[in-house]
Amino acid sequence: FFLRTSEVVVAPIRTISLDMDLLSDLDPISIAIGVGIGAILALVLMPSKSSSGQVNLDVQKNEAKVATICPLRDIEDTVNKSDKGVVAYCRCWRSKTFPLCDGSHVKHNKATGDNTGPLVIKK
Repeated sequence: FFLRTSEVVVAPIRTISLDMDLLSDLDPISIAIGVGIGAILALVLMPSKSSSGQVNLDVQKNEAKVATICPLRDIEDTVNKSDKGVVAYCRCWRSKTFPLCDGSHVKHNKATGDNTGPLVIKK
């Protein structure tokens, strides 16, 4: 059970007693192997340093901030000129035709488990 005092949750304190005979039976080599396995698992499961959290990997990287401004008239013209009356704008930052979508999000989603897709504008 937990005690609630204003906004702080306090768990009851439990003491664990260790049997000294149990500690004396531990083999130092087994301890070293266990620590080694733990270290290997930590390194394998730790996020890679290449994953910096950046979404935009290569679109206008020389700019401090990327803001694509599309006047409504341009968007309407683009939609009207399209064969299907639909235009897709990239939201994954992987498109080689940015700001338009080229389907790169499919590969990105498979690789990362993400679910991003384009902004679709219809007539």
